[in-house]
Amino acid sequence: MTTVLPHWEQTPDDLGAATREIKAALRERIGASGRTVEEVFSVVEQRVQEAVDDIAAARRRGESVWPVIEYSDIAAGTVTAEQLALLRRRGCLVVRGHFERDQALGWDRDIVEYVEGNHFFENYRGPGDDFFGSVGSKPEIYPIYWSPAQMQARQSERMAAVQAFLNAQWKHESDGVQWFDPARDSLYPDRIRRRPEGADSAGLGTHLDPGTLDLWMTSAYQQAFRHLFDGSVEEYDPWDAAHRTAGPQYPGTTMCSAFRTFQGWTALSDMDHDQGVLHTVPIPEAMAYLMLRPLLPDVPDDDMCGVTVNQVFPAGHKWHAPLMEALTGIPDVRAGDSVWWHCDMIHSVAPVEAQQGWGNVMYIPAAPWCPRNEDYAASVRKAFLTGESPSDFPAEHYEREWPDRFPASALNEIGRRGLGLD
Repeated sequence: MTTVLPHWEQTPDDLGAATREIKAALRERIGASGRTVEEVFSVVEQRVQEAVDDIAAARRRGESVWPVIEYSDIAAGTVTAEQLALLRRRGCLVVRGHFERDQALGWDRDIVEYVEGNHFFENYRGPGDDFFGSVGSKPEIYPIYWSPAQMQARQSERMAAVQAFLNAQWKHESDGVQWFDPARDSLYPDRIRRRPEGADSAGLGTHLDPGTLDLWMTSAYQQAFRHLFDGSVEEYDPWDAAHRTAGPQYPGTTMCSAFRTFQGWTALSDMDHDQGVLHTVPIPEAMAYLMLRPLLPDVPDDDMCGVTVNQVFPAGHKWHAPLMEALTGIPDVRAGDSVWWHCDMIHSVAPVEAQQGWGNVMYIPAAPWCPRNEDYAASVRKAFLTGESPSDFPAEHYEREWPDRFPASALNEIGRRGLGLD
């Protein structure tokens, strides 16, 4: 008999009690398959350990753990089968020459002129949320969304080509359902980072962004991760989008309303690999480890290995030590390169003292058109037209009265489709 899992689409009054109820139901469901939690976890543990060993071997050989692919090969369709296999194995990518270097440096200058010309620094009120404080640092994040530079990059043909290439790595159709359209991205607006030369930064601790308790407590995610709990753990595929692109989000202040196949940023300055850069655990299957780990008997019944609401999903040595061995930083990048990582990935930003050179990026993910992203596009359109902060972010609204923000008249076909206007 199939165990019916409890689920919540609103925050339960007693998170501890809800956690105990969910864990009991998941253990019962796994047990009904004829396997124990420990047996199921051991399958995942072995799979993850093989990936950790593969990464260690690459390091010993002096190879880049991060796949690197030239934009020209993506545009020409000449990415090799070997490169594709490594991308899927590692779940992350650096795209060399995504934009011309001069273009990226020009965008960086344009952003400075945009914020300074509109007196952003004189009016800045400090961080609008505690997200970065909750993971150990407050980087130089500007709550700016509608600059001409950002919108030009979001709606460029080069960006659309890379997003479609990345979306296509996912299984987006099954059981007669097209879960998303890989050739059409929604326009998910995010912020910019400008870390100045000479800066000290504590970095960002290891964490995940796809959700928090909703990964266990909402019906859509219970379906998305069904193979982990129904006795068919060998069939779990981190590249399967089934059930991820619809259904409500669990309430909280650290949620992303959109489905992103990959998170990403575009470099607006040159950055060396030892200057406080992004690190990931480049193992897409690690999510299975994270989902099953709280069910083991050494974790208190009211604890999900530290996961709760209104804080990021933490990962660390206490509960996830084998995964931390694989934490790997990006290689050197230059202005115009872009960096991408699977939406489920553990990631962090390394600390730095007296940074050499600027560390400037604009965050642009791959967020394919799907029911969930179509719903969010309505709020994005409103924010775009009014100059407000998008609803996924603190309601700071610096750009409302800025006369030189990107106008609707400058949208091209990619931009209009990304906003759901065509």
